[in-house]
Amino acid sequence: MSQILVSGLINLEVTLRVERFPVDYFPVRYPFYGIGVTVSGVGFNVAKALTRLGNQVTFLSLIGEEPVGELARSTLRSEGISDTLVLGRLAKTAQSVILYDDEGRRQINVDLKDVQQQAYPEELALPALEGCALAVLCNVNYSRPLLAMAQAAGVPVATDVHAIADLDDPYDRDFMAAADVLFMSHERLPCAPEEWAQRVHGRYGTQVIVIGLGAEGALLHVVRDGLLERLPAPRTREVVSTIGAGDALFAAFVDGYARGLPPRAALERATLFASYKIGEAGAAEGLLDAEGLDRLVASQ
Repeated sequence: MSQILVSGLINLEVTLRVERFPVDYFPVRYPFYGIGVTVSGVGFNVAKALTRLGNQVTFLSLIGEEPVGELARSTLRSEGISDTLVLGRLAKTAQSVILYDDEGRRQINVDLKDVQQQAYPEELALPALEGCALAVLCNVNYSRPLLAMAQAAGVPVATDVHAIADLDDPYDRDFMAAADVLFMSHERLPCAPEEWAQRVHGRYGTQVIVIGLGAEGALLHVVRDGLLERLPAPRTREVVSTIGAGDALFAAFVDGYARGLPPRAALERATLFASYKIGEAGAAEGLLDAEGLDRLVASQ
């Protein structure tokens, strides 16, 4: 079991199944059992997955003090995640609406409310880093000051910048520069993933880079091992929606990495975790616990 700090978004998520993309106009639809309402958000998804996998998670986030915020708190407590450092400083809790079709494709709509204008108190964040094996700092604005704090405390940083297209992206470059473990998506890359991984290392010196390739799996670049390799995506059950697959891949890799697994072994294990997760619609649903993941790994 590892002590891991996670700083990131928690929000209310509504999922809606649609027949196809683009969505045809119709004044009223009745998608029976096609609408779901859960608590989600990148920070929560990662914190929940890491907790399910047996880690002790310290979760930092910002919410509103309204019924949605209370739902977020009660969900955290039900998952065994302390809400002590989840602060009610927003006008309203962030929300998202996600459309997905029968092929697993999704469209994510996120209303961050005023979260990007808020800061997380340093006097609470700094002591939260004590004793942590890793700091997972999601790329929301209030995580930005924690990058330097984690580095000064000697705590390795893992982050996911998601769909990135520019090495000097003004929003994400702080996160990329600070990351010891850096995840991202292939969806907007201006070149082949292999070339991009090498560019990232050349620009920032990042030692462990993972690029999610969707249905094609993931690319792993481990500089110290001279490793630059694509790992295929396994299929463990029918795909319902790919929402949350990247968060699941990231969280399971972080879990394995914190346990001391070699990066390639950690990523192989993470691809299984993510492939099982996408058998359910909600971004925070379908997450195996440690025992379930061990059984799945053993079955391959």
